[in-house]
Amino acid sequence: MTSQENQAVYARRMHRVLEYIDRHLDQVLELSTLAEVAHFSSFHFHRLFSAWMGETFGDYLRRRRLEVAALRLVAQPAVPVLEIALSVGFGSAEAFARAFKTRFGCTATEWRQGQADRWAGQLEESHGKPSGQDSNPGQLHGKQDQASKQRLDHHGNSQPATREIPMKVKVIERQPAKIAYLRYIGVYGPPISEFWVETVSPWMDTNNLFGRPRYGISHNDPAITSSEKCRYDAGVEVPADFVASGQSFVTTIPGGSYAVTRYVGNGRDIGDSWTRLLRDWLPASGMQLDARPFFEYYPTDAACDPQTGAFECDLCVPVVPL
Repeated sequence: MTSQENQAVYARRMHRVLEYIDRHLDQVLELSTLAEVAHFSSFHFHRLFSAWMGETFGDYLRRRRLEVAALRLVAQPAVPVLEIALSVGFGSAEAFARAFKTRFGCTATEWRQGQADRWAGQLEESHGKPSGQDSNPGQLHGKQDQASKQRLDHHGNSQPATREIPMKVKVIERQPAKIAYLRYIGVYGPPISEFWVETVSPWMDTNNLFGRPRYGISHNDPAITSSEKCRYDAGVEVPADFVASGQSFVTTIPGGSYAVTRYVGNGRDIGDSWTRLLRDWLPASGMQLDARPFFEYYPTDAACDPQTGAFECDLCVPVVPL
C-alpha cells in the first residue's frame, strides 16, 4: 500500500476507537481493550493514541466524560448529579466533583443553573447570528452540479423575525443504518456548510451517492468543547457492501428509540431548535439521553430551495426511559 493508503487505515482504526469510547463511557475502559478494537498491539497503543489525538488517553477519556456530563446536567435537570456522574463512568460523587470543578471552574450544580440561563438567553435573542451547530447539507438536494459549486450563504448577518412555534416531537423506532462519512474538525457554523459543498458534494458525486438519505452528526457542543476539538461527520447511507476509500469512513448509526422533530428554515436558528428540544421537551418527556449520537437526518424527500437556502431535516435525539 502507498503511504496515503496506510495513513487512511490508521485513521479508520482510530475512528473506531473514538466511537467505541463514546458509546461505552459508563464502563471501565482499558487501553488493552481499545487496542483490540483498533487491531493494534496493546504494548505501544498509549503512545500511538497520544500521537494521533494530541492528548493522552487518560486526558481524552476524562474530557469526553466531563463534556457529556456537562450536556446531560442541563438537558436532564431532574436527574441527580450523582446519577449523571455514574452514567459517564465516574465511580463516586467526590471524584466527579473534583474533576468537574477543575475542568469548568464551577460545581456541577452551578454549571447546571448557569447553562440553563444561557440557553434561555440564546432563545430570547433577536439577532440572526449563526448558531454553533448550523449547517445546510439540505442544499445537496438540488442539482448535483449546483450543489457541488454553489457556496451556501445562509449564515449571513440578517436579522429574521423571531417567533415561538410549538415544538412537535415524536418518539420513533429507527433501524440501524450503515453510512459512509467524511469528518470535519474545527469551528462549527459556516465552515460546515463550506465542507458539505466543497468537500462532501464532490465525494458523493464521485461515489454515485446522490439520491440517498444523509446525516449530519455533531459530536460536541461548541459551548463545552474547544473549537479545535469539535468533530462533525457528514454522512450518507450506503449499501451493505460499500467499502470506504480515501478519506472516507464507514460506521453504523445505531437503531432504537429517537425523539424526532422536523426543522424547517435556513439554518440560522437550527441551534435554537436543538436547544428547545433538549431544554424544554426532554425534561418533561419521561425520557433521558443515552450514548448514541445526536444527528440531523435528511431524507430523500426533504424539501430544499437552492435559491433561498431554505431546507428541512429531522433533528434526532437518542432516548431511553428515565
